Amino acid sequence: MPRVASPIRKNDNVVVTTGKDRGKRGRVLRVEPARNRVLVEGVNFVSRHTKPNPGKNIKGGIARREATLHASNVQLVCPECNKPTRVGHRLLGDGRKVRVCRKCEGVVDK
Repeated sequence: MPRVASPIRKNDNVVVTTGKDRGKRGRVLRVEPARNRVLVEGVNFVSRHTKPNPGKNIKGGIARREATLHASNVQLVCPECNKPTRVGHRLLGDGRKVRVCRKCEGVVDK
């Protein structure tokens, strides 16, 4: 399967647009471009039942942790207008290609 360049990158602030966590905001911790998925901080918690393993110093029980979301279910939050937005691209005068907000035309990249 070919890789698709995602407008979402690590450490971006995003809002969840669909699913059980719709409306929640968080920071992107990890991007998996091959699977088109993102891991968002504080969103999409799942329960994992673990057996105790004294050799590896692992306690047993039910652990809650974040799971990945499909990249199409999150939308980038513009740092300037603080609204969820689609992402455009623009070439700056110094030759850099940056991401821009489609609503306020502000630069998303630092």
